[in-house]
Amino acid sequence: MYVCLCHGISDKKIKSLAIEQGITDIRGIRQCTPLGSQCGKCVRQAKEILSEVEVVQLKQAS
Repeated sequence: MYVCLCHGISDKKIKSLAIEQGITDIRGIRQCTPLGSQCGKCVRQAKEILSEVEVVQLKQAS
């Protein structure tokens, strides 16, 4: 699913960056991609995706 339509950034890309590079916040995602630099409507969805990845990683660590 596309999260950022302006730049074609998908939920898979955000999850991949979070898992493979350990990115845990929007600032980190924005350093790797132009997420939120156009209209900004995607930022909230991207934060939710990062939170979901964090929860899954915490469950796996337990």
